[in-house]
Order: sequence, then C-alpha cells, then structure tokens
Amino acid sequence: MKKVLSVENLSKTYQSGSRSLTVLKDVVFTLEQGDTCAIVGPSGSGKTTLLGLCAGLDIPSTGTVNLCGNDLGGLSEDDRAKVRNAHVGFVFQSFRLIPTLTAMENVMVPAELRGKTNVRSEAEELLRDVGLTERFDHFPAQLSGGEQQRVALARAFINKPDVLFADEPTGNLDTDTGNHVVDILFKLNRTAETTLVLVTHDLDLASRTDRVIKLRSGQILEDSGNSSAAPAEAVQGNHATNENHAITESHSE
Repeated sequence: MKKVLSVENLSKTYQSGSRSLTVLKDVVFTLEQGDTCAIVGPSGSGKTTLLGLCAGLDIPSTGTVNLCGNDLGGLSEDDRAKVRNAHVGFVFQSFRLIPTLTAMENVMVPAELRGKTNVRSEAEELLRDVGLTERFDHFPAQLSGGEQQRVALARAFINKPDVLFADEPTGNLDTDTGNHVVDILFKLNRTAETTLVLVTHDLDLASRTDRVIKLRSGQILEDSGNSSAAPAEAVQGNHATNENHAITESHSE
C-alpha cells in the first residue's frame, strides 16, 4: 500500500514569555492508504496540535512530516496550502460551512478552488450519498446540525482526498445523529480508500478505527498499531506540567 503520512520525531514548542512550553515531543508514526487512525487523549495532550502539524497548518519545532511525498517542513505556507488542496479533506466539529452558500455550493467550493469545472454532478452524487437529496438548495441556517455535518462530509470528499483529517466530527451532535454521521464517514472512507485521521474524546468512535494513538502530555502513551510504542510506565521525562497544560490549551485543543 502507498505510504500517505509519515511523522518522524515530531516536536512542537511554544514560547510563553520567558518560558518554553513543549506541546508535543518525539511523536513517530506512519499511515498508509486506506488506514483509519484515531488520536485520543485528555484535554491539553496535544491532539489538535498534532493534527494541525500533520495537515501542514503549522510547522514543527523539530522533526518532519511527510504528506503524500511532500516534506511539509521544507515548503512555504502557500506551497503547503497547495498540498492540502491536492491531497487533503477536512471535517471540523463546528462544520465551517459558508453561510451565504447553499449546501450544493458549499460542496463544490474545494473543487472550484482547484480549478475544476462542471462539478455539480459530482456534488449531487455526494449529497445523495450522505442522504441530503432534498437539501441541495438549502442554506446552512436552514439545516440541522447533523445535516450541516453531512454537507461538510460531502465537501471533504469532493476532491477525492488521499487523507481526511477530522477534528471532533461528532462533538456538536447528539448521540444518534453523531452515530449516523460516523456511519457515513466510514462508508465514504471505505469507498474512496481515503486515509482517515480523526481526533476525538469519544472512545467508542475511536474503537471503530484500525489504530488508536493515545497521547499524554504531548507524547505517545500507547499506539495500538505499533507494538514497539513505549508503555505507560516508560513515558516519563519531558512531560509538560499541569500548569503548562492550562497555558497551552489554546494551542493544543
């Protein structure tokens, strides 16, 4: 299988006044085409920071991220954006739909930004796949939370991404709606053979992935897909303190 994401000795440190706050330290893992992986851990453990680094939304202090053959650390911000547009789909907890566009138009936006034309038929097919046949011309304010997240899923898959990053995709949904959205997410993932990386507090959701990476204080506590990962007893030094957790909350979660 094709290697899609490779993370090597990844660390991220922020300066807060005279102090250095390490949010991630020496994170290592690799994902291949079609893999599904959940990143879990308590608030302040660095989950969202890790997701952002993997997607090229930020750059590491040390270490490397290779996304679909691109060393993100060696690219400018504009070039990282081009890599994301070519290879990445996103799903966020807050949906992030454009309020002035219809469901159909929201789904079409990433393809149009890539310069594709005549994408309406693809967008229609995706909206049908997520069960929104009757909602093509509805604006986000006219849709329920679950419907908005389904539009976001369709949008994420319009460019047939190599990897989909999902940050708490069910965080704003009730249990039944969240379960329905997750079923659709995994169905689309299997159909497109997209690598799925999701951040979640929901251990039931995490258990549906092939691999679970547990973070604590910015380090890998356990990696279900890597038998050589350090056990809990070995993950000791260089952890951020609880005080640092509170200070870095805005960065890592």
